Amino acid sequence: MTEELKGQVAVVTGAARGIGAAISHQLASMGATVILVARDKASLDQVRQDIEAAGGSAQTAPLDLLDESSISRLAETVESQHRRCDILVNNAGIGLIGKPLVEMAPSDWDTLMGTNLRGPYLMIRALAPMMISAQSGHIINISSLAGKNPLANGAAYSASKWGLNGLTYSVAEELRPHNIRVSVIAPGSVNTGFSRSDKNAAKKVQPEDVARVVAMLVTQAPQSFVSEVLLRPTQKP
Repeated sequence: MTEELKGQVAVVTGAARGIGAAISHQLASMGATVILVARDKASLDQVRQDIEAAGGSAQTAPLDLLDESSISRLAETVESQHRRCDILVNNAGIGLIGKPLVEMAPSDWDTLMGTNLRGPYLMIRALAPMMISAQSGHIINISSLAGKNPLANGAAYSASKWGLNGLTYSVAEELRPHNIRVSVIAPGSVNTGFSRSDKNAAKKVQPEDVARVVAMLVTQAPQSFVSEVLLRPTQKP
């Protein structure tokens, strides 16, 4: 445990497993109180217990990012209980990869875009006002190298991540005058079970690798910020 983030409040979506859980552990180990957001309450409770067992502080907030009212209630709870939100990590995402776009149902498109792109918009809309009031904050969006390159049989996922990148760059310009730094991390193959299983897991980027980048971003010197990180495996898995 360290104290770089002591007294700060971090909200992490997709915190029940994988990259989100690793980021939550990392921020808690640095002294932040972490609000764990995901649909799976049982898994969130386990992450919270693990953080607390390691000496950290965490709270669970089970919700569906497709539900705008739930996100509004989350913001109200964070405001009333903590009076601040220093860090927002928009990590939650779904893939629905494996078939060409012409075979994708419109309902699946809507669910994917609602989770991967509309969700971060709603979270920023709900929580950034606290950062604006404080004239301080970090927003980190977890994208993908699929948002930099074409992805056959994953066109909708790729489009959502290209969109998230554009959202990040633009919101960064809107919030810079308020001393709020908005960054995007675009990992390649991550060992989470999210991507194809025919690759060497040991060679993939690990969730903890992404978490360490988040730690770096939220402890940058105040006069500068890293706007984008492309995180690739050293060796192709």
